[in-house]
Amino acid sequence: MTRSPTVGPAGCTETFPCEPETARRARRLVSDALNTWGIGEMADAGMLIVSELVGNAVRHTSCRLIRVSVRRVTNDLVRIGVTDKSHALPNMGPVAGDETGRGLVLIDALSHRWGYDEIRWGKTVWAELAVPAC
Repeated sequence: MTRSPTVGPAGCTETFPCEPETARRARRLVSDALNTWGIGEMADAGMLIVSELVGNAVRHTSCRLIRVSVRRVTNDLVRIGVTDKSHALPNMGPVAGDETGRGLVLIDALSHRWGYDEIRWGKTVWAELAVPAC
């Protein structure tokens, strides 16, 4: 089941299958939201972040569905999150030589800050982008 996306001052959210192809749809959701808010210059960083968050959910959970959200927390802050039903928490460990383990390092470099919120039935992993001053 997919919830219709809504883009406005508060944000947007959509539920997707937990599969690799979802990253493309999530990038579009983030890009559309940032462009709607007039901060399209942040789209490249936002799309990379959501790709990594979705990729981590696909690789590290056995969930059927994930929820992707983009919220304008304040005029100066955008939060991108991926919610799943797994209780496994993200861990920025050492980077392996075979290209794995770089997702959270990339998110850490691109975002203002990142983290996770545990919820009763799973978690939301999120990253925040600082909106540049005009």
